[in-house]
Amino acid sequence: MVTDRARRFRALRDELASPSLTPRPFIHPPAYLGQCVLILSTIASWAPEQAGPSGSCGTPGKKTIKMVVNEVNIPPQAPPISVPSQTRGGLRVYKIVVLGDGGVGKSALTLQFVKHRFLDYHDPTIEDAYQQQAVIDGEASQLDILDTAGQVEFTAMRDQYMRCGEGFMICYSVTDRHSFQEAVEYRKLINKVRASEDIPLVLIGNKFDLQQQRKVTPEEGRALAAQFGCPFYETSAALRHYVDDAFHTLVREIRLKERERHQTANKLHKHSRWRRLRSIFAVVFKRRRTNYSP
Repeated sequence: MVTDRARRFRALRDELASPSLTPRPFIHPPAYLGQCVLILSTIASWAPEQAGPSGSCGTPGKKTIKMVVNEVNIPPQAPPISVPSQTRGGLRVYKIVVLGDGGVGKSALTLQFVKHRFLDYHDPTIEDAYQQQAVIDGEASQLDILDTAGQVEFTAMRDQYMRCGEGFMICYSVTDRHSFQEAVEYRKLINKVRASEDIPLVLIGNKFDLQQQRKVTPEEGRALAAQFGCPFYETSAALRHYVDDAFHTLVREIRLKERERHQTANKLHKHSRWRRLRSIFAVVFKRRRTNYSP
């Protein structure tokens, strides 16, 4: 079945292929052709009138291109504007998910950041959500923090956490080597659910104040963070050591990834637009050489 878009495109193509010297009414092109089609339509209508007496496509043809572009007056394209996933009260909201094995101190870290108090007992979490406003690098932001369960019986909920999060804090305890090994599994699971490795995250080695019980060295943590391609902190929820830094750094990582995506999209947009223009000009010049060759 021929769609309306295809019919309009064919009508436009027939319009441009017509040998008539009289400018025809402009047919609005499909949205995806944009201003490039407007340029082509104008050139195809005006080119015969501007051709030299010998029918060649020399200097008069060059003047025609310049005049047409000036007539169309294409405004400079601004870089694509990214729409934040969510704003609340004028603040950009960052959705942060705290992941890690059970008992590594995820809730203690989150409560220390949000409420400035320390839990000295372990109460297994199913799911807790917190909101905290913070000024990070001069920009007021709101952090929506999801403190997730680390116990095996709640693993079915993890996929949903990972789909909705913008940034992830993967935690392990420096006193528990198994939790360190599980951090690798969390990273793999994020990659699988999000189908990407370019996800903002921070690796956290918690309970660094318990030096006598340490089972994971700082060097091992840094090596794993390098493997993940992310920042690394050893924190202490009990002493509030590097707690704020860890959350603030994760927000910076989210912002950095957003800027990188926008720059990449902008480059692709400019490259694609130039390729369309170049191919259109090539078609026009080919027609003129064919129609006006002696």
